[in-house]
Amino acid sequence: MKVAVLLLAAGSGKRFGSDIPKQYLEVAGKPLIIHTLQSLNQSTHVAVVQPVIAAGDVWYADAVANYGWNFELLKPVVGGAERSNSMQRGLAALPDDIDMIAVHDAARALPSQALLDDVFKLAEKHGAAVPALPVHDTIKRIAADGKVLETPNRSSLVAVQTPQVARRDWFQQALETEKDNLHLHTDDASVLEAAGFDVYISQGDVNNRKVTTPDDMLWLEERLK
Repeated sequence: MKVAVLLLAAGSGKRFGSDIPKQYLEVAGKPLIIHTLQSLNQSTHVAVVQPVIAAGDVWYADAVANYGWNFELLKPVVGGAERSNSMQRGLAALPDDIDMIAVHDAARALPSQALLDDVFKLAEKHGAAVPALPVHDTIKRIAADGKVLETPNRSSLVAVQTPQVARRDWFQQALETEKDNLHLHTDDASVLEAAGFDVYISQGDVNNRKVTTPDDMLWLEERLK
């Protein structure tokens, strides 16, 4: 199994409230994206990392300069308007000998070795897997006016993380099958599910937290210290 990671780093930083995209902000002495790459570097499964960046990105090259990796870090490609568009462009740039794809958020800096091993092992066995954690809060489904419509049983709910991993041909087929509905999918696995592919859940990690707000960045800095 030869794994390529599509590292999605095309965020603008607007929701974070920064002029610089959050993946390039310094945390514990390094750009956030470097901590993410160093975490991926732990895995013996990862052969290639394909960064997907935004058009006009002037930070990536400086951020990754002067680092060495166990995997091959490919030249970045420019992503699209939707996450799935970025996936398509990343997939198209990969070498032909890649057979398993892991899509990972650059803003998740701390995927552990155990998490990576587990999701890759399960994806190799079943074809597709995503790490997830149980939901501990009660979840309500509500209408647009705030009225509660349903309280689903939380024992059957999980909160998914990345990397989301699947066979390359599955991702390619799913993206083609769902080409008219890609804007409806909020994660990579949902594209697979909609196309009829089975996705299995591997063990997530509370430290595999996505940096979305300044408070998340403070949390990450404390973890790295």
